[in-house]
Parts: sequence; C-alpha cells; structure tokens
Amino acid sequence: MPTEDEVVRTASEAAEGMIFSRYRRSAVRDLDITVTFEDGVLDIDVYLNPPDDADPDPEAVVEGAIAAAESAVDDLFATE
Repeated sequence: MPTEDEVVRTASEAAEGMIFSRYRRSAVRDLDITVTFEDGVLDIDVYLNPPDDADPDPEAVVEGAIAAAESAVDDLFATE
C-alpha cells in the first residue's frame, strides 16, 4: 500500500505535468497545487493564473489536471 507521501507526490506531479503539457512554464504566472491524502480521502486543489491569451481554456486545464492526478493515484494503488 502506498504511503501518504507517495500518494501526494504522485498526484502533484501528475497535475503539474498535465498543466505544463498545455502551457509553457514561462507563460504561467502562478500555480499552486495542494494535495492531501488522509484517511483514504484524496483532496486536490489547483490554483492556476494562466497567460492572458490562454488557450486551451484554463478551467478545462484545471479539470484535466485534477483528473490526471486522480488517475495517477488510482494507477499507484492498482500496481500495489
């Protein structure tokens, strides 16, 4: 069974990777990804301050980042 730290790190890395696959790092003004995993409950919060001319839609990117984080954690548990 993965540790809480492994779950948090896996989710954070997946969310960040997804965001930076959509936007250049230098174009993102601010990004904060907060992940907690306590008592078997995964909580992911993503704050993204995208470029002025953001394309794709920032809300869709945040939703995709959360989905990527959840999927990565699911995969982590499936391999254990």
